[in-house]
Amino acid sequence: MTATLEPDAVAAALALRDLTDPAHGPHALQLLLDAAVAALGRHRAVSVQRQGAAVAVEDNYDRLGYAPSAVTRESRYSRYLSETVMLRSHTSAAVPPALRALAGRPDAPDDLLLVLPGLVHRRDAIDRLHVGEPHQVDLWRIVRGRRMTPADLQEMLAALVPAILPGARWRTVAADHPYTAAGRQLDVDTGDGWVELAECGLAAPGVLRRAGLDPDRWSGLALGMGLDRALMLRKGLPDIRLLRAADPRIAGQMQDLEPWRPVSMLPPTGRDLSIVVAAGTDTDLLGDRARRALGADAQVLESLSVRTATPHERLPQHVRARLGSRPGQENLLVRLVLRPLDRTLTDHEANDVRDRVYAALHEGPHHEWTLPPRVTP
Repeated sequence: MTATLEPDAVAAALALRDLTDPAHGPHALQLLLDAAVAALGRHRAVSVQRQGAAVAVEDNYDRLGYAPSAVTRESRYSRYLSETVMLRSHTSAAVPPALRALAGRPDAPDDLLLVLPGLVHRRDAIDRLHVGEPHQVDLWRIVRGRRMTPADLQEMLAALVPAILPGARWRTVAADHPYTAAGRQLDVDTGDGWVELAECGLAAPGVLRRAGLDPDRWSGLALGMGLDRALMLRKGLPDIRLLRAADPRIAGQMQDLEPWRPVSMLPPTGRDLSIVVAAGTDTDLLGDRARRALGADAQVLESLSVRTATPHERLPQHVRARLGSRPGQENLLVRLVLRPLDRTLTDHEANDVRDRVYAALHEGPHHEWTLPPRVTP
């Protein structure tokens, strides 16, 4: 049985603003997307399509070629609404319906750029580079009557990278994706090392066939890119939370592609947790639980990291008794770094955030609160 999201979590996910959508107000992500489309859309038809967050599991996984046993399908990584519907985990979920619509068009163009941007929903760690609802775009060039080759893919990348990151050094390395053939990973040099910008390849014939496009007549290039990371690289942003910051000094800078002009970053506040969880619980799942517990206040949490993990069997007896741990569990020492982008937290506020995260993460029978009284969940 697939574990499904609770109604409040679904409502929060659906209410989140899509920064790539002009209907929700201007944002620099839209300028970056426009630059990509302008670079790749020359001399061919362009179709920009926006899909809702709730998609068929078949479109998100099966029709893209994911194996039934693929680990990404697990509830710990994917957000299911039912056995057959989920919050999309990548914008590639929009590809199968877009290709089906193309197959059904008697006037389909011979050379088409599909532009499929928006929010995706996944479980992820909490740090300066990751959020649970990042923005992505899939850029698929679909052609009729000509076989796309790796040389065409290289030409596509040579047009895209300068448009997104002018002057950047880039490379590709071999990578496997269920929906591509001759798959590649696109990396850019940040000066501090190579960072992945996109995954790409030739459109897998099976994906075309399942959508009703004969691979003997149709072929294509497939590319998926994280827009948040691209914008951070373009502007030199140090923290992904800046993209949604309400502080006018920050929000005003999210209206252009000019380099980031630092504003005062207030000192962080740290809080440590000693919790009991099921053995093998990772930071992605902890981060997801923490975000859900904090709701609108999640932006104050700069990072969540596990400092140590000790299985129940290795804990001293007095620690087992204090925690109430059991076989199959482990004791994690978790570090929270709290730093709102626009103010300093009071001790009371920091302790309240600490307790809310603690209540969401700790699975033991005994609790250690900093702000009594608190009802045990």
